[in-house]
Amino acid sequence: MEEDQKQLKKKSVRFVTITSSHAGQRIDNFLMRELKDVPRSYIYRILRKGEVRVNKKRAKPTLKLNENDIVRIPPVFLPDKKDPMQAPDAFLNTLEKAILAEDDDLIFINKPSGMAVHGGSGIRFGLIESFRQLRPDLPYIELVHRLDKETSGIVMLAKNRQTLLDLHAMMKSNEICKHYMTLVNGQWQGGIKHIKNYLQKSRGQEQKVQVIERTKEIKGKKSESIFEPLKEFKDSTLLKVVLLTGRMHQIRTQLQDLGHPVLGDTQYGDFTKNRDYKKRFALKRLFLHAYHLEFTLLGSGKHYDIKIPLAEDLQTVIDQLEGTY
Repeated sequence: MEEDQKQLKKKSVRFVTITSSHAGQRIDNFLMRELKDVPRSYIYRILRKGEVRVNKKRAKPTLKLNENDIVRIPPVFLPDKKDPMQAPDAFLNTLEKAILAEDDDLIFINKPSGMAVHGGSGIRFGLIESFRQLRPDLPYIELVHRLDKETSGIVMLAKNRQTLLDLHAMMKSNEICKHYMTLVNGQWQGGIKHIKNYLQKSRGQEQKVQVIERTKEIKGKKSESIFEPLKEFKDSTLLKVVLLTGRMHQIRTQLQDLGHPVLGDTQYGDFTKNRDYKKRFALKRLFLHAYHLEFTLLGSGKHYDIKIPLAEDLQTVIDQLEGTY
């Protein structure tokens, strides 16, 4: 017990005055930024216990901060840690080469499949932590949105808080065109389909969602996508997807519900078909690629139109299918 106590590190009470750069941010997200080494569960615990105060009042995790608010951050007890995990040079080099475009407000990255956008849950380092390591000179850098670890394609990073807030507002009002390509099981019928439904996390499965029928008791989250067939093969179809909302696993879940799961999807897909495509066409991962972003940024009025080709490993699968069928 004494040895455990020796390993504890105490941080004293801090009072932080909110500046304009953090106005509008939720208190839980603000604390995660301020207490970088602290687990999320710890942060929610000190919020729940009322140890965090905003203007001397208890704060719920969803509370949005205003400029000049005074936040009391309590003492935090953590085990002493060794030096934080650093991404290896090879990983940083891959990240550097993946930068597509950059200006004063945004950075666009072509995220490879297999790279998580953030660390945690057994992932030693993610894209955002590694990018901060790669560019320690940047005073502010945050993820604008997320892609699943196995999904490849365009990810945006904001270089200032106002840009982040503007883009989040634009996403809610559907002012950002987000296009994906995916290869699905089976021959698509019916041409372009505009799908609207509700998604909810499955009970007992934190990282899985399902399409539900909305009731008074079960709300779910509204999810909306447009699916358009691009190429048809004997037993699969290449689709273009326009994402109108950004729910967790939205494309994958909606396509499973339509009877056309994404090939290579180990959570929502067809195990037998995935194994067949891995053997015949070397499809070793989820066939889902974010290839096009287009929008005009609020504030600056600058227009962005970022487009990349299908990832090389996925294009190889299409080339083989075109040669086979």
